[in-house]
Amino acid sequence: MGDKSNQKRQYIIDVAARVFAEKGYKNVTMKDVVDACDISRGGLYLYYESTSELFLDVMKSQAESGKDFMSIISDDATAADILLLFLQEEKKDLFKKKNNLNRAYYEYLFDYKPAKGDNYYKKKFDGNVKMVAKIIEIGAESGEFTCENPVIAAFNIIYLIEGMKSSALTLGISPDSFDKQILFILQSLGVDA
Repeated sequence: MGDKSNQKRQYIIDVAARVFAEKGYKNVTMKDVVDACDISRGGLYLYYESTSELFLDVMKSQAESGKDFMSIISDDATAADILLLFLQEEKKDLFKKKNNLNRAYYEYLFDYKPAKGDNYYKKKFDGNVKMVAKIIEIGAESGEFTCENPVIAAFNIIYLIEGMKSSALTLGISPDSFDKQILFILQSLGVDA
């Protein structure tokens, strides 16, 4: 595909992400995307045959645009600094009103079972676990954290965040409640917060 074609595809993905964030996955039609992109129906179908195919590219794009916190932190940052930055970014994502795709992700994943290589949400989850485990391992080696199994601790943190994401959609969750859960996690790692 040419550069112009790739730019058009990315434009469609970016606009569709906003539509999915606003309406969820189930309520979005190809017409919604056509209208939001201000392109012809044929122009959209040139790139995508269905909303599920389009949403798969939205998930892929979101997973690829995720931050690598290890590469943006200064060399003198502590493991606690890095972990706190990650958790603050997760909190911002959880409570942002616009462009929050959590509802759409869950709707899509409950209805469709992506092929093993196409589950970008799981790839993002696994990447977060790996990154948090590495942060905890570094903190444990330096004596900053107390943790015998960084991988299990990382899974607990990421599962907690995922649980709060679904709770935010179903039960409601306050920023204060998020902070209390994170404080508990940090204290369990031996961090004075």
